[in-house]
Amino acid sequence: MARIAGVNIPTNKRVEIALTYIYGIGRSKAKEICQKVNLTSDRRVNQLTEAEVIQIRELIDRQYRVEGDLRREVAMNIKRLMDLGCYRGLRHRRGLPVRGQRTHTNARTRKGPARPIAGKKK
Repeated sequence: MARIAGVNIPTNKRVEIALTYIYGIGRSKAKEICQKVNLTSDRRVNQLTEAEVIQIRELIDRQYRVEGDLRREVAMNIKRLMDLGCYRGLRHRRGLPVRGQRTHTNARTRKGPARPIAGKKK
C-alpha cells in the first residue's frame, strides 16, 4: 500500500483514481500529476515502482497544498469570516446554507434533522 501525503491510497485502483483519496486532489489535479510524472492512465498503484511513488510524493509536497495544511487554511478562512461578522460568517455560525440556497424547504443537510414545533398541527 502506497502512502502519499500521510494517506494510504488503495493499491488495486488506477493511480488517477487513487490519488483522489488525498484531500485537496480531485480528478483534474490527479490527471495533471500523472502527466507530470509520465504515467499512463491505465497504470495501477500496485504496478508502480518505488521510484515512481517517491516521484509522485515529492511532486505533491512541492507543488500542491493538501491534507492538513489545506484543512487548516479552509478552517482559518471560515473562522475569519465568522470573526468579521459578515453575512457568510453569520451563516456559518448558525449552521445554515452559505451560498444563497433556499431554506424554507430543503437545506436539511446543513440544518440537521427536522425538529417538531409544539402545537403546530393542521
